[in-house]
Amino acid sequence: MGDSAQPLRYVDIGINLSDPVFRGNYHGKQAHEDDLDDVIQRARDVGCSKFMVTGSDLEESKHAVAIASKYPGFCYATVGVHPCQAKLFDEHPGGAPKMLQELRTLAEESIQAGHTVAFGEIGLDYDRLFLCPKEQQLKYFEAQLDLAVEIQLPLFLHSRAASEDFERLLAPRLAKLPRRGLVHSFTGTLEEMNRMVAMGLDVGVNGCSLKTEENLEVVKALPLERVQIETDGPWCEIRPSHASSKYLDGAPELPKSVKKEKWQKGCMVKGRNEPVAIARVAHVIAMVKGISVEEVCEAAWNNSIRMFGLGEEYQ
Repeated sequence: MGDSAQPLRYVDIGINLSDPVFRGNYHGKQAHEDDLDDVIQRARDVGCSKFMVTGSDLEESKHAVAIASKYPGFCYATVGVHPCQAKLFDEHPGGAPKMLQELRTLAEESIQAGHTVAFGEIGLDYDRLFLCPKEQQLKYFEAQLDLAVEIQLPLFLHSRAASEDFERLLAPRLAKLPRRGLVHSFTGTLEEMNRMVAMGLDVGVNGCSLKTEENLEVVKALPLERVQIETDGPWCEIRPSHASSKYLDGAPELPKSVKKEKWQKGCMVKGRNEPVAIARVAHVIAMVKGISVEEVCEAAWNNSIRMFGLGEEYQ
């Protein structure tokens, strides 16, 4: 796909499409009309032809599956419970075993229907222990890893300030998962990235992965055959204060953005990242690596299809 006559194509492997802000609802208040279809259309217009909609707890995973069934062949779901939500296992009316069983059923049924492609978002987050204590995070990361191995789903992983425990729990199980998985929204050190790659994992890059000079060095060193691209919208936008912003010269322009109170059709909302911005993430990766955007997109597309399928045959 080296020649630029061919349109670029993207998979946004991490998009929180079930977030109410994409329906115009912020903190429980309706600020503007539901513009989810516009958000999706804008992404399609820049060549984003596959979405992986993130499940972050049992309810959100159900929402992700519902979105995948509404947009078949375009949206796919992940099913799992985020480390910051791991306490929900113990709070579940039927207890943790019941919740694990419900997760299993949701995953198995939605795989069967062709909607779910990864187990996640699971992992460890020691930056936010105020949301969920370490013991619960460890216990339910391990339980969910075992479930993913049983049903043979590649992993969609989250790791923040927890690399030692993260790798200790992950390593013995990865051998049993032929398609391994991906560490999404990666912001770790160069050493951590090298260890992830050595374990056979891919690395998801978004605006948060491009924030500091150190982040950019990591992305520069990340092997192309391990890169996948995401926006993590509505979060993780590239901001003017980020180290990556100096690489935005010549990047695709985004639609005009306005405050949510002044929303108008066709505009983005200030502070609400959306998947159309994936083209800018790819542009920065290409600039940092000193290669063409086409090369970045083609590699990332192939890596995503190889790992998650997404209704395509891997070439």
